[in-house]
Amino acid sequence: MSKLTKKKRTSKYEWVEAALVVLEREGVDGIKIDRLARNLKIAKSGFYWHFQNRAKLLKEVLSYWRTEYTEVVINNGKQLDLPPEELLYAVMKMIEEHALDRYETHMKAWAGHDPEAAAVMADVYQQRFEFIRSIFSDMGFSGCDLDMRTRLWLCYAMNGKSMLLENSCDEGEDLIKIRHVILTNKAGS
Repeated sequence: MSKLTKKKRTSKYEWVEAALVVLEREGVDGIKIDRLARNLKIAKSGFYWHFQNRAKLLKEVLSYWRTEYTEVVINNGKQLDLPPEELLYAVMKMIEEHALDRYETHMKAWAGHDPEAAAVMADVYQQRFEFIRSIFSDMGFSGCDLDMRTRLWLCYAMNGKSMLLENSCDEGEDLIKIRHVILTNKAGS
């Protein structure tokens, strides 16, 4: 006699995460419902429990990316009371430890041909800019110096891995410390 086993329903989060994996490997055009179902080893019908169609899934992917890769950092209550130098360092470590820059290149490519993705990306980049700018401002930087440090920091945070393929420095903590010192040094201001 065979036993019936009840398969756990795949969550909305799991569908979105599976879509992000495909986005990273092949871009947004690779995100297909059939493929995600195969990757998750479930029936395609499970998709429709959470989403009406692929467009709704893609909208959810953008929302998830905004929340988990930006707003979680900006609204992290554990860090917001830190002095600005420590807050900046904590944010840098959080990005590195949780690979929060992992989808940047793929999101930019998606935004290059999708107006909805472009609007979300512009909003996310504005949020990031204002957050990091406020930290540098709290450190005492102003004017062009404030603007340039903010832009350099964002360039490093969002493009560092894709621009700097190989490093002569040790990865991780040492590299974060060096970048932090360079960006917060007041000798040049």
